[in-house]
Amino acid sequence: MPNYESESPPPSPIAEPSSSPLDNAQDKPPLTEQREINVEIKRVVEAILFAANRPMTSKQLQQVFPEIEQPNLQDIEDALESIKEDYRFRPVELKRVASGYRFQVRRELSRWVSRLFEEKPPRYSRALLETLAIIAYRQPATRGEIEDIRGVGVSSSIIHTLLEREWIRVVAHKEVPGRPALYGTTKQFLDYFNITSLDELPTLQEIQQLDSTLDAMQQTMQVKSEEQETTEQIAEIIEQLDEAAEQLGKIEPTLEAAD
Repeated sequence: MPNYESESPPPSPIAEPSSSPLDNAQDKPPLTEQREINVEIKRVVEAILFAANRPMTSKQLQQVFPEIEQPNLQDIEDALESIKEDYRFRPVELKRVASGYRFQVRRELSRWVSRLFEEKPPRYSRALLETLAIIAYRQPATRGEIEDIRGVGVSSSIIHTLLEREWIRVVAHKEVPGRPALYGTTKQFLDYFNITSLDELPTLQEIQQLDSTLDAMQQTMQVKSEEQETTEQIAEIIEQLDEAAEQLGKIEPTLEAAD
């Protein structure tokens, strides 16, 4: 008997594109969408952060729950991400700073909200800000090292103010005669300037570029001010000439009549 074998279709000359892991990854929703958010945990976390008068970490939020009802840290993190997304287009945002998460007014609206408060924000001297900048960029630094960089002495009141505001702290003592204190910045310093780590500070090169830009702006403003002053002087001279011409016009008919 003839042997009838089923013939398989010839292979297609064009290979079908295979799905790569990257393509699959692009089709997948974000992690917060993959995981089911516990609505009750999210509501509690949001309420805690609204009532708290300080930033709170995921661990601190977890410890607010009764021990037998404590969610795991991943559930807390998922809730925080979901809350952050909810507030993405609102005037208030959930911001992560060095000490944890907090609700805050968006930066572009701060000038309006600040009108609610009669007390003006404190103004700090250039010497204090220079001292703080040196500690932030060169930490840990002793008082003597700060004075060497600035070229002038650092008053005790400046160090006291920075310690009192908890922007700096004594991190160690240098092993030299007298064992001077070594100063470094704190989480409160990062929180005040709305950053999570020192890596977010502008680089010294960026600061130098900003200084150059400000100098150029000041020179431009000075030139414009001088031009404006010159224009005003010219206008004043023209006005005086007009007045003189007017007076001369009044005198000439009188002289003609006298002749």
